[in-house]
Amino acid sequence: MDVRVDIVPAEVTAPLRWRVLRPHLASPQEAVLPGERDPGAVHLAALDSGGEVVGTAVLLPERFERMPDRADAWRLRGMATEGRLRGQGVGSQVVRRVIEQVAAHGGGLLWCHARVPAQAFYEHAGFTAVGDRWEVPHLGPHIAMWREVSAAGPSG
Repeated sequence: MDVRVDIVPAEVTAPLRWRVLRPHLASPQEAVLPGERDPGAVHLAALDSGGEVVGTAVLLPERFERMPDRADAWRLRGMATEGRLRGQGVGSQVVRRVIEQVAAHGGGLLWCHARVPAQAFYEHAGFTAVGDRWEVPHLGPHIAMWREVSAAGPSG
């Protein structure tokens, strides 16, 4: 599916993230992630041709607990794709844009706590799992994943 992935205000992505990732909470406002309102946070939305948000991600400058010496770390959070569109490339386009953002900021370590059912998706995007799986109440099993992102060249 062809979508446009743009940087947007946090409130644009909140409803989809709530519906897809945290429906056990009472409202999108309760689903706000730690750090996502910080000045360095970047919210990305995949928009279909009608302007509907069909995919999301939040990118935060945050150290990875498994590699604490890396000051160039970025955390990927809040990845969500509208259910009816999963498997159509929306998430891949969002992750590609996340990687471009990290590259534009000098590159570095990109990491996430992935839901285990999405592990293959992240592996396809170049991520590697590290450590043991753990259970997050209401959200299911997770695994830490990471990848290197090179800095963008002079032409972007």
